[in-house]
Amino acid sequence: MEQGFGSDPSGSTIDKTRVLDVKPLRCLSPVFPSASEMSSITTPQPSPFVCITPTGPFPAGVTPIFPFLTPDESGRMGESSQQTPNRVPNQGTFGFGQPISPIPVNSFGNPTANGNSGHINNVGDSGSGKKKGGLKKPRKVPPENVVEVDVEPLLNQLLMSFKLVELDQAKKADGDKEVVRRILLVFDLFRRRMTQIDEPRYGAGSGRRPDLKASKMMMTKGMRTNQTKRIGNVPGIEVGDIFFFRMELCVVGLHAPTMSGIDYMSVKLTKDEEPLAVSIVSSGGYDDDGGDGDLLIYTGQGGVQRKDGQMFDQKLEKGNLALEKSVHRANDVRVIRGVKDVANPTGKIYIFDGLYKIQGSWEEKNKSGCNVFKYKLLRVPGQPEAFKVWKSIQQWRDGVVSRVGVILPDLTSGAESQAVCLVNDVDDEKGPAYFTYIPSLKYSKPFLTPRPSLGCQCLGGCQPDDTNCPCIQRNQGLLPYSSLGVLMTYKNLIHECGSACSCPPNCRNRMSQGGPKVRMEVFKTKNKGWGLRSWDPIRGGCFICEYAGEVSDLGYDRDDNYIFDATRIYEPLEAVHDYNDESRKVPFPLVISAKNGGNIARFMNHSCSPNVYWQLVVRESNNEAYYHIAFFAIRHIPPLQELTFDYGMDKADHRRKKCLCGSFKCRGLWSVTGKSTTRDCRLDGCHRFESSRGLIIMVLRKYNSSGVVTDIEALKRVFLFGGVAASTFTMLYYHYELNWLNQIVVFSPLNLSKTFHLDTPIKSSFNSTFQLLIKCFNH
Repeated sequence: MEQGFGSDPSGSTIDKTRVLDVKPLRCLSPVFPSASEMSSITTPQPSPFVCITPTGPFPAGVTPIFPFLTPDESGRMGESSQQTPNRVPNQGTFGFGQPISPIPVNSFGNPTANGNSGHINNVGDSGSGKKKGGLKKPRKVPPENVVEVDVEPLLNQLLMSFKLVELDQAKKADGDKEVVRRILLVFDLFRRRMTQIDEPRYGAGSGRRPDLKASKMMMTKGMRTNQTKRIGNVPGIEVGDIFFFRMELCVVGLHAPTMSGIDYMSVKLTKDEEPLAVSIVSSGGYDDDGGDGDLLIYTGQGGVQRKDGQMFDQKLEKGNLALEKSVHRANDVRVIRGVKDVANPTGKIYIFDGLYKIQGSWEEKNKSGCNVFKYKLLRVPGQPEAFKVWKSIQQWRDGVVSRVGVILPDLTSGAESQAVCLVNDVDDEKGPAYFTYIPSLKYSKPFLTPRPSLGCQCLGGCQPDDTNCPCIQRNQGLLPYSSLGVLMTYKNLIHECGSACSCPPNCRNRMSQGGPKVRMEVFKTKNKGWGLRSWDPIRGGCFICEYAGEVSDLGYDRDDNYIFDATRIYEPLEAVHDYNDESRKVPFPLVISAKNGGNIARFMNHSCSPNVYWQLVVRESNNEAYYHIAFFAIRHIPPLQELTFDYGMDKADHRRKKCLCGSFKCRGLWSVTGKSTTRDCRLDGCHRFESSRGLIIMVLRKYNSSGVVTDIEALKRVFLFGGVAASTFTMLYYHYELNWLNQIVVFSPLNLSKTFHLDTPIKSSFNSTFQLLIKCFNH
């Protein structure tokens, strides 16, 4: 820097021993060098500084400023043969190119030694430096070899599955509970699916927002409801409902603005229109006081202190004016409270806390010294509790207040990582019948697989971008769970890591193996016995628990009311009508009894409009396969809302009970789970049996004297029902008119079949035939 920008242009050295009179920069006046034809008496003495125009010419040793230069065709900065306006060629080492449009200088740096600029590229810079000088963090760009996936066909198929394509304008303007439920489910399923597609391509920290993209695409297609602004409650939304994304509030019409905390509408109450507030969101952006659950001190919008120290007061306009008008009109205002999402530190949960009235307003200075408006809101009495429930649960956790009606503080006796309390605040019953708590499923014999299963070697856990992981390959190349433990898409079968895998217990692909992730309680219901609910909010798609118990190989007792039967007929749920056919349930030969031993899942009651859905999960190890039933949330579930699933129907079972679920889609009856020890389920002319040796199906067909297998459709049903689970398929040809058994066909895991022809048909009853078959299997 001896000959840098501050050097004397004449080349003479500077006397560094001189002591200069240093003053603050704002006190200095600009000093310019005198021209050669001017007198030095009437002008200030020349200073060591030089005055150079931004475009040059530049003396020797002076570095040009980057924004005003453009490289020449050779790519080098400034070495051009271009002439000056006076037709005099540039004599210095540094020339200049054509001037370009002015650009803020603080966006650039001086050229580096290699000629590259030192400015920050907000598009392609992948540096990881900290944010300095108020500059925005560089946005990551996708890798060059990544091609965007067209997700519009996926959205279109979801809209068709949920019957939203034909949604009329009346439902878009004013919805109902069913429409709101379907729109929220489509939004959540679409968002989850895009997350699963993007994560292995761009990484978890890519900054992509599938929630924003999902809402934008849905609203572009007009897929939203309650578009008519209104004062008061919104059709289809209940007090206490929760939302994990601001965009969910928009698509169902609870709060229209995507960023602003105040929503208002113009109302013509006099000859002039005036704004009235319809809803507010209090989520911690301002200094709001949440009060005790019935009181809210809300801060108006605006009024900031900038980084340069300038302060701006709030103005009585827009949303603030609407709130002020609502003070005098005394109209109801919807209040949505935002709380921190414990499972996701960067996220929030939005709670619809019901209707409030604004009791008063005033102006005061905030902590930064800005004048802000304050509004006092009181909750309208007679509404269900919402935010108050959250505060009560937090007091239970902190030990400030004891939970009323607790019989046992931990029903599991430490078997689960989260304590499960037993509560009865309804009557004097001291608890359910005795059972042994077991956290997982017990197998007497595992299912056998046709070929050995390779375990993964993911020492740090299975990662979504690892295409070589065998566990990911078995899931069609995509991890089934997100980093938050959310099931990304509903499938017929989920492959989790097994005992042969090297990944740790906290691997994302072992989601159902760690027990419940939320705090549960078993409680006494008013008319349905014991039930199950959670203290924590549950995000749609989150794992809840598995159905633990003992696998029943040869059927179960008719008095056993704690049975989970995967062979039942389950009504199609719109919530799981995903974009492909893999979401459809296929009957599977797995029956679990939790009568003597089980976990919290045995207390889940039936509902015709459930909030929980079960998925078949397999964990393979070598030639063995262990199948489990895992429960996931269909939609967002608020704290202390009962968890229910659909028990399914059995066509052959005529013992029905009256359904007490009380949902708007109630079927009125549901099948009793307990039946005879010889499990019999009629499905399309077939009778099915479960055995430790595999799946057994008895086909009811007329007698075929030739003894040759001709029922191809029946054969297809065998493989359809069994899927990849059963190690052996057995088909019996049973003459349903004469009770004759004349042919048995056994299909081995290697797709080899062996037919047993009986010279003399066995005439026996249905149950006797089954017992005979079991003897054949054992020998």
